[in-house]
Amino acid sequence: MAHFDMVIGGVDFGEGPRWHDGRLWYSDFYQQSVYAVSLDGRRERMVEVPTQPSGLGWQPDGTLLIVSMLDRRVLRWDGSSLDLHADLADIAEFHCNDMVVAADGSAYVGNFGWDLFALGIDGACGATLAHVAPDGTAGPAATDMLFPNGSVITPDGGTLLVGETLGARYTAFAIGADGTLGDRRIWADVTGYAPDGCTLDAEGGIWFADALGAQVVRVIEGGEITHTLATGTGTFACALGGDDGCTLFVLTAPGSSPDEVAGRGEGAILATTVDVPHAGLP
Repeated sequence: MAHFDMVIGGVDFGEGPRWHDGRLWYSDFYQQSVYAVSLDGRRERMVEVPTQPSGLGWQPDGTLLIVSMLDRRVLRWDGSSLDLHADLADIAEFHCNDMVVAADGSAYVGNFGWDLFALGIDGACGATLAHVAPDGTAGPAATDMLFPNGSVITPDGGTLLVGETLGARYTAFAIGADGTLGDRRIWADVTGYAPDGCTLDAEGGIWFADALGAQVVRVIEGGEITHTLATGTGTFACALGGDDGCTLFVLTAPGSSPDEVAGRGEGAILATTVDVPHAGLP
């Protein structure tokens, strides 16, 4: 097992980790809050989201966008007021989940596709990836995705890579000038893994949390797995950050359903050092 340091415990279910302004920001589904954590373990609750926060990202003016899962919305928080940014109820088939925000402030938001907790894996069906323009105008960006989840944008802003958790693959899209997606292709087949939250490095590798295994995994284009780091517990999201971008933060929990983890605080944020720093977005 790789060596990980404990950053904090007391997490129910962490998601959407992002390194921003010298701290790691993340959502906790079942504590219904967005937090920021410093490397010395000091945690600050930034904003409460009663309808369950998930993906995070910042617009150019510093406004934080937050996925509100249960009502299928994207909210905006300016540091004091939490307001509606985009309503995705007519686009998302079920709970919204992770999100990546582009440099211009537009966003791509995934959703489960079906009621995972009620129907289980056997109920899996295609989901629609939503595009939210900087002004909050929303529409479908891609369809028939198998649980679109953790996503990254390459440093040139030209390519979106979307992890399909139940498709066991990363799918690439060319990003048009208006934010529309084209040239859909499989970037990496990761059969045997369930890619969840992820982060991109400067050599084009993606570190992803394997929701099927207690590990984080690095994959490069074409599907070669270059690294696996065992955590010893359920692993659902990761992010590169720290002053040099080489700290790999990993969000862990014993499970993902509310019956397993809500109110228990048995999850954690772990950290280890890797050789290649962060690149791209988020």
